[in-house]
Amino acid sequence: MADLTATLLGCQNPDPNIRSAAEAALRTAEEQNLPQFMMALAQELAGEGKDANGRQLAGLHFKNLLSAKDSSMREAKTSKWKALDGQVRGPIKAVLIGALHSQEKQARHTAAQACAEVASIELPHGEWAEYLPTIMANVTENSQEAIKIATLECLGFTCELLAFEGNELNEGDTNQMLTAIVNGTTKEQTDEVRLAATVALRNSISFTKKNFEVPAERTMIMQTVCETTQCSNENVRAAAYEVLSSIVYSFYEKLQEYMQAIFEISFNSIKSDCQLVALQAIEFWCVLCETEMEVLDEIMSAKEAGYPSEQTCNRYVAAAMEHLVPLLTNHLSQQDEHAEIDDDIWNMSMASATLLVLVAQTVEDAVVPLVMPYVSQNIQSPEWRFREAAIMAFASILDGPNSSSIESYVRESVSVLLKSLQDPHQMVKSAAAYCIGKICDLHVRAVPQDAFPPLVQNLMAVLPKETPAVASQACVSLHNLAAQFLADDPDAPTNLLSQYMGPLLQTVLQTTEREGWDEANLRVSAYETVNILIQCSAQDCRAILGQMLPVIIQRLAATFGMQVLTNDDREAKEGLQGLLCGVIQVTTQKLGNEVTPHADSIMQNILQVLQSKSASSHEEAFLAAGALADVLGSSFEKYVPHLHQPILAGLRNHEAYHVCAIAVATVGDLARALEVKLQPYCNDYVTALLENLQNPMLNRSVKPPVLSCFGDIALAIGGHFEPYLQITLMMCMQAQATQAPEDDEDLIDYVNTLREGILEAYTGITQGLKDGGKGHLLAPYAESIFGFLEMIQSDPNNDEAILKAAIGCLGDVASTLGSRVKDYLQKPFVTALVETGMSDGDANIVDTAHWARGVIYQAIQQQ
Repeated sequence: MADLTATLLGCQNPDPNIRSAAEAALRTAEEQNLPQFMMALAQELAGEGKDANGRQLAGLHFKNLLSAKDSSMREAKTSKWKALDGQVRGPIKAVLIGALHSQEKQARHTAAQACAEVASIELPHGEWAEYLPTIMANVTENSQEAIKIATLECLGFTCELLAFEGNELNEGDTNQMLTAIVNGTTKEQTDEVRLAATVALRNSISFTKKNFEVPAERTMIMQTVCETTQCSNENVRAAAYEVLSSIVYSFYEKLQEYMQAIFEISFNSIKSDCQLVALQAIEFWCVLCETEMEVLDEIMSAKEAGYPSEQTCNRYVAAAMEHLVPLLTNHLSQQDEHAEIDDDIWNMSMASATLLVLVAQTVEDAVVPLVMPYVSQNIQSPEWRFREAAIMAFASILDGPNSSSIESYVRESVSVLLKSLQDPHQMVKSAAAYCIGKICDLHVRAVPQDAFPPLVQNLMAVLPKETPAVASQACVSLHNLAAQFLADDPDAPTNLLSQYMGPLLQTVLQTTEREGWDEANLRVSAYETVNILIQCSAQDCRAILGQMLPVIIQRLAATFGMQVLTNDDREAKEGLQGLLCGVIQVTTQKLGNEVTPHADSIMQNILQVLQSKSASSHEEAFLAAGALADVLGSSFEKYVPHLHQPILAGLRNHEAYHVCAIAVATVGDLARALEVKLQPYCNDYVTALLENLQNPMLNRSVKPPVLSCFGDIALAIGGHFEPYLQITLMMCMQAQATQAPEDDEDLIDYVNTLREGILEAYTGITQGLKDGGKGHLLAPYAESIFGFLEMIQSDPNNDEAILKAAIGCLGDVASTLGSRVKDYLQKPFVTALVETGMSDGDANIVDTAHWARGVIYQAIQQQ
């Protein structure tokens, strides 16, 4: 490339033609000769006297040749680097690491990032032997502060990338890194060096497991961190607390001998240090609370399962709360009156409330006597700050203690909180609405029955007249209150909300259009409240819902005429369309056949929403269409020719994978509604679903419902599924080979979800073929299906959904193939699987197991 500097700078040119040409030139250079291009970028970054901006761009471009957020893309990029000969990579790496000595600060910083990308690829494989010795020499031998800082930044970036990828380092490499980092944290170093070293130490903690097993090394690390919390520089002190948080998360069980010192230094920081440091000290305690809750949950799970837990909870939070809680309540009254205006504001008052919530969840009942005296003393204080702080303190401890410990205070608080909704200060009103919402969510049984009418009326009164922030909190309160009736009996003849349902819906719908609807998430909160009110409404409110539905349809129709001049206008329009489709969905589900007179206008508007190029409102539109299909059944057929192409577009919308998943679910809805009438569309749907399974870039969460959808289609069209049988079962067999490591909980959960989808596919296909008189077509696949069931039976990570689905699938296959699978049905795992279901605590699983046992017995007896 003739002039790399000019080309790099051209990528930032405001002229799109120049910018596009420069970007194309860089792509061409990469494709024609990658090693030469990478060396040119490294030399540009290291070139003293060259344009500073160009040097930075060169380093970032080099970094981006190796990095990507998507794991598959990153793997592809790193494979290209590893495919280069070592003699080619070596000189490039030498230039990169040499750039840490640059006279230009930004060049050093960018070189640190680029070096880290390479190191994170090579170190786990024992490559780049020169990296760590060079790093150590830069930190321990070189007196230039700038080089030490850049080197420690490089080390920190390297550790961060290695941890993100889940890579391990050998003990020798870890010790070298730790030596360099600890050297950088010592008091003899400048504050800037200590900051870079402390950040690197935070990123390296996950690699120090063996060091923490050795008492002397562990103590050295802990002393280093504790001493760093006392540095004169506030940024260094704050970073030191971040290290402590990482240590708690990784090595909770090793901290007992250091906790007294940590108590003292962290309490002092919370009490009297600057906000930057105090916030990190509070964050340390937040992490400690979360860690202890995880330990306690694991101990409880082990106890319920009947085996001893390997974990021990040292109950540091309980030991410290007598001293910690007063510090937090003191900070609650240090509010920022402008905090609601700027969402980015995070202050001591907010952080203290967050920690108090976690303390309550960790120690439960024990927090009540520590907090309630403060609440009682200040909730009616003449100073607004103390009134608001008292309400927030009370709200913060509602989740954790048992109702028996808190309900008497809840009963007494309702009248005071309702009065606080009329407080002269907005923050007190907002806190009161928030607290009422928490009470309605967690302790609604403790609200006196005679307080119910004023509770509803006061919350309604807030919606039209108070600030958007207060009104939004009031919506949440009404939402949580209504949810309790949904949990009780959504089909009750009447309930306490019935007499308010008409005015409530009218008021909340008016709130969605009031001044300030676009602030504090008010419109979304209001529509979510409308939805829950519809869902929890009793039978005596059906007429009200029937009168409301045309209003919602008219509102949706009106959105198509909204003026769109800016991106904000478009987002507001599409957001409103999605919210209105959501109301139509829940109303349809609630009213059932009573929506039939409105079906044409509903579908006309839904189809128009789906014509939008942006997919932001498509999820809700598909859900509404699916709900209507469920209600209309085969009568929905007349809309399918118009809905067919939007569904295919949704199935192929791999980037907006949530839309893709909902489109898959909509195909399932159509299958259940239309049954055999779905057949004319099945070629297109099955083809699109198969493409989704074969697409490695599609988010994996979509694939289990795709497999399940094959079962829905087969069940709908019966014997007509035969053309798709072989390819769909092959996909199921490939999917059932997916395994999860024992230590990867996320992947275990995903594999369970995937297996549930496979079982639903097998079950639907089996039942569909049997109903169509073609059950015998399943026989060649019996060996694979039974092998899958045997694998499930022996896997200890199965959940109850898998157990029920597996037993149901077993029974269906036995019922369909009968004596053809007699040998498989007599295998020990079949008996074990059924007996596991019969001894389960879930009545539905027990019933399914009894049914399966009978079907299996009959199949074995057949000649």
